[in-house]
Amino acid sequence: MDVPSLPFEMKQVQLGNHEFEGQNNCYVLGTEPGATLTLVDTGIAHPDTREQLESDLAAHGLEFADVERVLLTHWHQDHVGLAGEIQAESGCSVHAHAEDAPLIAQDTEAQESMNARLRRLTEEWGMPDGKREQLLGFLTSEDGEGRPPDVTTFTDGDRFDAGSVDLEVVHLPGHSAGLSGFAFDGRDGEELFPGDALLPYYTPNVGGADTRVEAALSKYLDTLAGVVDRGYTRAWPGHRGAIVDPPGRAADIIAHHRHRTGRVVDVLDETGPADPWTVGAHLFGDLHGIHILHGPGEAHAHLVHLTDAGVVERDGDDYALADPEADLDALFPDVTGALAPERQP
Repeated sequence: MDVPSLPFEMKQVQLGNHEFEGQNNCYVLGTEPGATLTLVDTGIAHPDTREQLESDLAAHGLEFADVERVLLTHWHQDHVGLAGEIQAESGCSVHAHAEDAPLIAQDTEAQESMNARLRRLTEEWGMPDGKREQLLGFLTSEDGEGRPPDVTTFTDGDRFDAGSVDLEVVHLPGHSAGLSGFAFDGRDGEELFPGDALLPYYTPNVGGADTRVEAALSKYLDTLAGVVDRGYTRAWPGHRGAIVDPPGRAADIIAHHRHRTGRVVDVLDETGPADPWTVGAHLFGDLHGIHILHGPGEAHAHLVHLTDAGVVERDGDDYALADPEADLDALFPDVTGALAPERQP
């Protein structure tokens, strides 16, 4: 679809995806004469998704061979899967943050390291054998990785010229180590392609979505506070529709994690020492598919955040409440001014 509210041409292509949150967005920039035709994310490497992207591009008089640059927000398959196929047809450059580039390029060493860490953590988290087998079966059954692209790395603050719009790389870690958005001047202020750092309906998973990220919740809270501080007027996320109040949405996600941290403390208070799988079961119930990873992963991220603050202490693979009277509000950025009036304390 065309987006007429911007001072330059942008097309938003929404791609089907039944594996994850659905409605993956691919943004098309630089369609003006002489500009560098640029895609932000590509969708998963499924034949039906490829056909849909080709069809939607054709509706605008474009094809894969016309693409000159692909900018990727992070390494997850539903965002990068078609990048290698597009590159093979067009010779375009493919760009991603240095933290995520090896996984996007399907580097064997990076993949083996990720898999080894995943096996170790699922054991540490206390994941039952049956659930671990379900998870590994789900992960090995996924076929959305696609052809590996050659990836050129970028870092925070780098810029890309896409004709009448200039994109600034903004590192937004938490959901993945290298997740990056692209900021630009819109009609009424600065806007952002945040990938999965900011979603309109879901709260992006932290801890399980990228097990490489140390202190994942702390990093993600810093990312969200940065969105509030920068005051973006609109965001174009990796899934579904535009976010008309990015600071408010970021503040709402912070409030969500503050509430979840309180629930983690309550679980430990009620059950005594527990591992991340047990805490995750109290938070999320029975889990299936990718959520077998995301549930205990997020519980672990909260437990680490509490441990680093001295509220919880770790004993082996279990976590116990050390300071039940701790001020949990102090563990979160104060962004109450950005909350919608109905969410104000």
